[in-house]
Amino acid sequence: MTPSRLLDSFLEMLSAERGAAANTLDAYRRDIEDYTEFLGTQGCDALTSRPENIRAWLADLSARGFRTSTAARRLSAARQFHRFLYTEGLRGDDPGASLTGPKRGRALPKILSIEEVDRLLSSAGEGADDPERPLRERFRAARMLALLEMVYSSGMRVSELVSLPRSAARAGTRVLTVRGKGGKERLVPLTGAAQRAAAAYVDLLVAMTETAESPFLFPSLSEAGHITRQAFARDLKDVALRAGLNPARVSPHVLRHAFASHLLQNGADLRSIQQLLGHADVATTQIYTHVLDERVSAMVRDLHPLADPKSTAKP
Repeated sequence: MTPSRLLDSFLEMLSAERGAAANTLDAYRRDIEDYTEFLGTQGCDALTSRPENIRAWLADLSARGFRTSTAARRLSAARQFHRFLYTEGLRGDDPGASLTGPKRGRALPKILSIEEVDRLLSSAGEGADDPERPLRERFRAARMLALLEMVYSSGMRVSELVSLPRSAARAGTRVLTVRGKGGKERLVPLTGAAQRAAAAYVDLLVAMTETAESPFLFPSLSEAGHITRQAFARDLKDVALRAGLNPARVSPHVLRHAFASHLLQNGADLRSIQQLLGHADVATTQIYTHVLDERVSAMVRDLHPLADPKSTAKP
């Protein structure tokens, strides 16, 4: 069986048995193609490689300047690939079973304050209701405002947001059913502000004849039929600049982080946030408690009357 066919079989398994999304499958394909291409330079392939070949690949990734987190992700992909080959009887051993990934600390999510989110929302909607502005400009402003309001009110993943159906903006819709990772469905809320922003946007969308009949809430002429994650992220950088924020700190995923951290900050319980975010394991959600812990520690350090203002030591 050729290397490409082995990879295709592995990806078919991920899709059929684990419900892996297209973006996940693309990432696995890139990682494993890099691995198998390197094996070719070592005079072996996925059916004959040894643990030392995998270690050499990791060293090569480091030499090429890849971050520790990227190397760890690629090793995980290669290990799952080899486990698949062993389970399917395509080779008699698993060379990745005894290997551990490079040590990496878990990065805390980037967080925006409530005031910063307000500035983003204000900048995003500028001109959306100004009849003197060209229709296309009003449409783009209304679309960005609807995107931001909906992600901040629900915590949806960006892939879930951009592919919403037109029915998501139906009048009176307070709760949406979204399909997340692994095809799992969950309910997410829409605030009144998000509902109003979506309704105002749809009014302008109807006037845009080239996309008016699309089944998607955020249609475009892209291959997918809806606005892409990349286009949303690019336009959001422009909004951040207008709001006086560093664009490097702002992305669609950061709004999902803001949703979770602001809920936790205001007293929501971790299990509820886990369900809203669609995390399979509450341990993934617990990272937001670390963010809150850091904020509380900083508050005590900076505001407590007995704190040493010259001290920079972390509590």
